[in-house]
This record gives sequence, structure tokens and C-alpha cells, in this order.
Amino acid sequence: MKRWRGLLLTAGLMAAASLPVQALTLQSPVERVNLLELYTSHGCSSCPPADAWLRRLESHPGLWRELIPLAFHVDYWDGLGWPDRFASPAFSQRQRDYRRGGAIRSVYTPGFVLNGREWRQWFYRPELDLNTNERVGTLTLELEAGSGAELRFTPEPHLAKYDFVAHLAILGFGLSSPIGGGENRGRTLDENFVVLSHHKSDAGQGEWRFAWPQFSAAESKRLAVVAWLTRPDSTQQVQAVGGWLP
Repeated sequence: MKRWRGLLLTAGLMAAASLPVQALTLQSPVERVNLLELYTSHGCSSCPPADAWLRRLESHPGLWRELIPLAFHVDYWDGLGWPDRFASPAFSQRQRDYRRGGAIRSVYTPGFVLNGREWRQWFYRPELDLNTNERVGTLTLELEAGSGAELRFTPEPHLAKYDFVAHLAILGFGLSSPIGGGENRGRTLDENFVVLSHHKSDAGQGEWRFAWPQFSAAESKRLAVVAWLTRPDSTQQVQAVGGWLP
């Protein structure tokens, strides 16, 4: 039975920016799309190389169809010399939840999570070995002009009985941040895939509806929208879909 989970995305948002949203439909393949998360901070001197590597994935040939990168900026560096303008306590908590669930060994930056599990390969051989063979079902994201987003999942038979939690994120690209203090003082950091807003639903089946979020575009030269599903009892995402906003 399909259940709707409406979200009023108002709490904890950054300064609002009214962006005209055109109608848009995005659909994943049947095979699972890989979700790569980077936990980073403007206050961490080890993070700029990871940010730069992630930024270059904009030209990855499998972007959106095989791979969706996300950069979550954590706030636990903010008191150590320079506050990160993209940081959120919720993103720090997301990383701690991974640690509590056993998906990562410790909380640190830069920290990568690939498909819900710690990915340390970046530190010694930063080459992605993407799994695109697992058939999970199609995830369709429809943006409704000026009103919101609807997410629909058509699962493969082995997943049809399960509930899922839906996630919606807006990503910023072409961002440039001069750093005036802390470990990166004097540097200008260029970044892509920065999570500007992230919200999730209650567990449900089949369909989810999101009100369109208010957020700060933060001088982004380009924006993208991403949605994904997770099981309530697991950190591993089931399917993801994303693409550029017109």
C-alpha cells in the first residue's frame, strides 16, 4: 500500500533564496546508482585535496547515472579558527550516526562514505570501483514548478515488501570561499557538490512528497537536485537519482 509522507521544509534552513523551479522529471536506471559522501570542513587543512578531487567528478562520464557525489560540511571544526559557511550540526550528526551504526570506524575529516560504508581507498589509491550491477528498481523524481517534489519508487520484487526513508538534497557548484583564519588561512577553496540543504521523510512505501525547500544558493554557479532512499534499519542507500536544475 502506498503511503504519502509530506515534509514542510522550514526548520533549520539557511537564509532563503527564491529560485524559480521549472518542471523536471529525473529517473534512475534499474541498477543501483552509487552514492559517494564526503565529510569535510573549511577549517581542516587535510580537506582541500579531497574537495578538489571531488570537484573534478563533475566531469565523470557516469555522473548521475552511475555515481552521485555529495559534500557534507561538518561543524565540529568551526570553533577552531574559522567557521565553515556551509557547515551544519545535522551533517555532523549524520557522520556520527554512521559511526554509531558501525558503518565507519571513527569521525574525522576528510571522510568518505560509499554506498553507506566507509571508503578509505581515496587515501592511497583514489580510484572509484563502482558497482552498477545490482538491480533494485527505478526511482523517479518529479519537480513541480513552484510547489515541490514527488518521489516514486518502483522496486524489484525482492524489495517490494520493505519501507524506505526518502532523502532530498540541493547541491551547489562553482562555489569559491576565501578563508580568513584557521588551518586554511589565506587560501581560496573552490568546491562542487556542496550540500546546501538536506531533508528526509518518515519511513513509507512507494511515494513521497516534499515541499520545495528554501535555502541559500550561496553564489552557486549551478545547482543540482538529488534524492535517495535508505532502509530505516540500515545506512546503505537502496537507490538514488539526481540531475541538474534548469
